[in-house]
Amino acid sequence: MGATSGQAETARKTTIRCQFCGSWNRVDVTRAADRPKCGSCSKPMLLDRPIHLDDDSFARTIADSAVPVIVDFYADWCGPCKMMAPAVDQLAANYSGRAIVAKLDTDAAQTTSQSFQVRGIPTTIVFEGGKEIARQSGAVPYQTLASLLERATTLA
Repeated sequence: MGATSGQAETARKTTIRCQFCGSWNRVDVTRAADRPKCGSCSKPMLLDRPIHLDDDSFARTIADSAVPVIVDFYADWCGPCKMMAPAVDQLAANYSGRAIVAKLDTDAAQTTSQSFQVRGIPTTIVFEGGKEIARQSGAVPYQTLASLLERATTLA
């Protein structure tokens, strides 16, 4: 029984880069409300808002997460992306501790965008266990994003 509780504890961890100093941190997402701190700079790891990814941080963040990761592929100049941004922010706040919500600027991270064949933005992709399991193209409201994430977590 002890091994099971240890496995459950490990199953809720993720590795993310500190948005302040860039150091990698292993974080227990179930303790997101406790505002875990970066091991290098001691600033809070803000899991209740979208995490910004780039070509360097994308693969490790997706692969090292034991919880679903939903990524908003967007561009700063994109009107529909701007319209959807508040829903992505709300999703991060509401799913804090259960999923990682991330954003990837397709202009700045072209290698990653191309590797996932993102042809139009916004595109939202849900990853589980490092693999794509759901995708939605176009600007959608909060409820559609939440449903996409819920469907993905029930598949896991």
